Order: sequence, then structure tokens, then C-alpha cells
Amino acid sequence: MTAAYSALAITVVAFMLIASSFRVINQYERGVVFRFGQVRPAIRGPGLAVIAPVIDRLQKVNMQIVTMPVPTQDGITRDNVSVKVDAVVYFKVSDPVRATVDVQDYQQAVGQVAQTSLRSIIGKSDLDDLLSNRERLNQGLELMIDSPALGWGVHIDRVEIKDVVLPDSMKRSMSRQAEAERERRARVITAEGELQASEALAQAAAAMEDTPAALQLRLLETVVAVAAEKNSTLVLPFPVELLRFLERSTPSEVNAEPAPASQLTKGSP
Repeated sequence: MTAAYSALAITVVAFMLIASSFRVINQYERGVVFRFGQVRPAIRGPGLAVIAPVIDRLQKVNMQIVTMPVPTQDGITRDNVSVKVDAVVYFKVSDPVRATVDVQDYQQAVGQVAQTSLRSIIGKSDLDDLLSNRERLNQGLELMIDSPALGWGVHIDRVEIKDVVLPDSMKRSMSRQAEAERERRARVITAEGELQASEALAQAAAAMEDTPAALQLRLLETVVAVAAEKNSTLVLPFPVELLRFLERSTPSEVNAEPAPASQLTKGSP
């Protein structure tokens, strides 16, 4: 009876050992095998992996792209403006052995480097760059994070700055600046329109000077346009040249002066 129990126990243990030697690795994972604590150079691919029971230990590494949000970082820009900036990092494991052996927790390590790099890029940039030139800042931030991450077997796919929060006082100042800029553009456009109108009027005046009849036709057209408005009073311009012509045609009055008294001649007695 004891022999039967012993055989059954040995069979169960053998079955458990054999079952523990088979592992399933998903398509998006890779397997790193440790034998007596030493990493094996061969990386197990997806599918069924067979390892030696007891002496081997299989650790799975996810090869998918990880999306990690970077918490909001407070900083002061190069032009002394307080801002709050957050970002997002996309990365994946490129070397499963390094990601397992060289760093304890590669996701936490990438997160800490991303926070310090974001604060550094804030201090090196102006406010205008944070608001309008984010593509260049994203590339610089990606290089700063990717430099130490390569030693951990991690590849930084891309980094993007999500939002830039400004103080309320800075928002009001920027609003006033934008309003002043729009007013300046409106004045410039008005001045350019007046310049073009003056040039057109100068050309029209030169053409009318060569053809006096055109001035009369323009005068009649103006009168017709004014009369069409149903006004009770009609203002009719009178040419100054006509007044000058009438002035030249009217003979000037000659003021008569009294004749000088004739001297009395001495008469006879």
C-alpha cells in the first residue's frame, strides 16, 4: 500500500515538473531565461517555450509601445514666465535582456527621466517657443530622454508636449497685446487704402486736366447722384473759372475826379 502511494506521489511530482517546463509566450512578448540566476543569451520568441524545470526561470517582457503621461511640471522659462507644462511619452523595449538586467523598473526610470528633461527644456526655452514652436521642442525632448534610455534597452518612439498653462495675468497681457496688434494692422490697412485712393485721385485729376469736358461731365454726374436721394435742398457747385471769366468781361468803373480849379487871369481894370 505504501509503495502504491509512493508511486502515485512520484507520478504527480513528475507531472508537475513536466507541466512547469512548458510556457506560452504571446505574440507581443519575448522571453528571457535565467539558468541558476544567469541570463541565457537566447531570447525566446512567441509560442510554446520549453525550459528546464527547477533550474530555469522564464521572465516575459512586453514589446508593445507604452504610452506614459508625464505629470504637469512647474517651471520658469528663459524669459522669466511661470508656466505649467505636461507631456506624453511613447516608448517600447528594443532589447529585452537589457530591460530586464540593466534596470530594475524601466518604466519608472523612463518616467523620471521624462520629468527632469521636461523641466530642463522649459528652462531653456522662451514662452513663444513653447506656444508656437513645439515641434522643435518635441524633438529636443525626445533626444534628451532617448540618450539614457538606449542603455536600458528602451527606444523612445516619440515625445509630445500636451498643454501649456499660463498664469491669468499673462493671459490678460497677451490678450491686450493681440488686441493692440489687430488695431495696428487695421490702421496700416486703412492707411494703405487711403494711399491707393489718393494715387487714383491724382491720376483722375491729371486726366481731367487734359480734358476739361470730363470735369463738367463729372460735375453733372454728381448732381444727378445727389438729386436721386430725394433731398429738398440741392447744392450745385459753381465753377470758379466761370466767375473769373465774368470778372474779366465786366468793365471796371472809372472813378471821376473833380477838375482842378483854373487860375484866374488878371483882367483889365
